[in-house]
Amino acid sequence: MDENNISVDELMEELNALLKEEPEPTPQPMPEQAPAPSRLRTFGRGFAKVMITVLTTVMLLVVTLYGVMYVLAKGPSPTARDLFVRSVRETSAVGFLANLYFSESEIVQIIQGNSEAEYIETDTSLIQIPQPEQDTPQGPVADQWGLIDEDGDGIIVEDVKGQGYSGKMMVVLDPSRVIMGSVPSAYGSHGYTVEQMVKHFDAVAGINAGGFEDLNGSGNGSIPNTMVVCDGNIYFAEKGVSMGFVGFDENHIMHVGKPSVKDVAEKNIRYGVCFGPVLVSNGQLHNPESLVSGVNPRTAIGQRSDGAVLLLVIDGRQVSSLGATYMDLAEIFLSYGAINACNLDGGSSSVMWYQGDYINSPSTYVGIRPVPTTFLVLKQGGQNNG
Repeated sequence: MDENNISVDELMEELNALLKEEPEPTPQPMPEQAPAPSRLRTFGRGFAKVMITVLTTVMLLVVTLYGVMYVLAKGPSPTARDLFVRSVRETSAVGFLANLYFSESEIVQIIQGNSEAEYIETDTSLIQIPQPEQDTPQGPVADQWGLIDEDGDGIIVEDVKGQGYSGKMMVVLDPSRVIMGSVPSAYGSHGYTVEQMVKHFDAVAGINAGGFEDLNGSGNGSIPNTMVVCDGNIYFAEKGVSMGFVGFDENHIMHVGKPSVKDVAEKNIRYGVCFGPVLVSNGQLHNPESLVSGVNPRTAIGQRSDGAVLLLVIDGRQVSSLGATYMDLAEIFLSYGAINACNLDGGSSSVMWYQGDYINSPSTYVGIRPVPTTFLVLKQGGQNNG
């Protein structure tokens, strides 16, 4: 057979071989790659995660705080309950917290211990202001209360500490240097920080004094919420005296109580503010029932038998100092020889300024608050009655 001739069998074998061979794959188009996420989208996702974390943390803190307050309010301890209610109700910004757990009638029943005793007239004979000595003793000498004016500037500042609180006591030896700093022309317009008031009157020290209109903690410190006496003139008499009044007469003797407008005129009160309650009256602890309170930052003022003025500020709402009660204040003043003493506006307004700075730790997160009234200490040689 011719070698060019192919048999049928051979042809079939070659055909089968061709069928068994795998065809080359047809090239497929590459899939389109997804575009990379933009920087803005990446930032947005990161920001969302951060916000979720922050909100979750805040919610946990709120739930925890609510739980703590619930235990205080509804727990087995009546003392803790009463302290919680009184503490928050003394604060204009968070007073509503008590209403989360109690009705208004229940709250009134808890705080009804803050009843004021009858007005006790100040016995001015208990205050004997000594005349300046002609011969000044050589070197610092301790007074009868054991205090020493180390630098001779007539002002003594001491740290005050007690169970759960700390603060500053300023003793001003010459009462004629203490005035009530206020600017009546600014009433209703704006208040002043204690620092601003110190500079306005060219003083060296100061504390906040009376209360002011402060709805939900948003007041601007321009309108006193009780009677004010400034340079012998009476302002806002129609608002009353609240739980107590403190004022200085023309002889620099401090009066406390709940005087009427007529009383203020008859006693020649030159400067005074209201807040209260009265803590010490005529050398004795004032009505104990009126000294039932919560724990908060405090400001108060008193006077010794030699006329020296006692300015007290207690820090509060901090880990290092929770705050003080009215009874704490009264006991501090008695230990410093106070004949009369009265509580002033406290909370986030409680500050003490001395020698160019605030020397306490104010419990405010929005800056030092402006107020309408202060008690100031004038420079030596700048004595006057206002």
